Amino acid sequence: MYFGQTGILAIITKILFYIGIPLFIAFIIWSNYNKKKVLKKFGQLELISKLMPSFSKRKRRIKELLLIFGLAFIIIALARPQWGIRQQVFQMRGLDIFIAIDTSKSMDSQDIKPSRLIRAKEAIKTLLSKLKGDRIGLIAFAGSAFVQCPLTTDYNAFSIFLDIINTNLISDPGTNLEEPIRLAMKFFEKKERKYKVLILMTDGESHEGKPIEAAKDASNEGVVIYTVGFGSPSGAPIPVYDENGKLVEYKKDRNGNIITSKLDEETLQKIALETGGAYFRATTEADELDKIYDEIEKMEKKKYQAKLYLKREDRYQYFLLIGILLLSIETVLTDRKRKVKTV
Repeated sequence: MYFGQTGILAIITKILFYIGIPLFIAFIIWSNYNKKKVLKKFGQLELISKLMPSFSKRKRRIKELLLIFGLAFIIIALARPQWGIRQQVFQMRGLDIFIAIDTSKSMDSQDIKPSRLIRAKEAIKTLLSKLKGDRIGLIAFAGSAFVQCPLTTDYNAFSIFLDIINTNLISDPGTNLEEPIRLAMKFFEKKERKYKVLILMTDGESHEGKPIEAAKDASNEGVVIYTVGFGSPSGAPIPVYDENGKLVEYKKDRNGNIITSKLDEETLQKIALETGGAYFRATTEADELDKIYDEIEKMEKKKYQAKLYLKREDRYQYFLLIGILLLSIETVLTDRKRKVKTV
């Protein structure tokens, strides 16, 4: 059994049940003890009970139990007990959006503070807070790509997968922009020629694959690609960290020269233009994904098939009914013995 009450009301119901009921029982016991103590002052209890033939101790105990259990059931009802499941159908409208985020080592560069990758993740979270009804998925890529989170409307689950993204996630070095485009195409609905968006977040420094050809194929399948460039055209060194996250040096080539990672805006612009999308450079104002959101909000939305959610069924009404019934019986029940008719 699950209790659906939360917050302050949940705390109050717990206090009433775990403290209030025991205190009430203790009060009844103390009250009965006090009555006996007072009656003893007037004489022996056996003699007094004979002088009160209409009084029934048994009925008094029953009344007390009815009162205790009645209050207990009402308190349980206040906690909203739930069990079993119920199906609910929701109609949704939106787009299928894949976000592909570059996890190559160059994304650790700090020409955008605190780093290119951290800045990209913060921008995604900003976009996520604005989405309503769209299915969203996450692709991580470097030299290769994989789906970190499939298309879903569970934005909380998406956030969990996003949080664990880092530059150690993919062992294949380099940046292959073709890989995330091809991978997204596999997971989009093949029958549809619209409603599909890919947001490519990278420094654009691709040394492998054929991203422009991949973008053309994506366009033929109705995929609109928006690209966001992280970094600067002048470039920045690639930091190398130890196991404790401490900066130890900057990445060097075979000749011992520090490698500079530069933003390749030209490639990212071409990819976006091939699909009717747009290119944006990441800024300190963090408004690039706001602009993309404004763009995709103008796009035609598709209707999702009825989506089923399993929800626990409220059962508090049964406890409330039993509690009221027990208190009602306690009210009408007297503590006097039934008169026996004599013929």
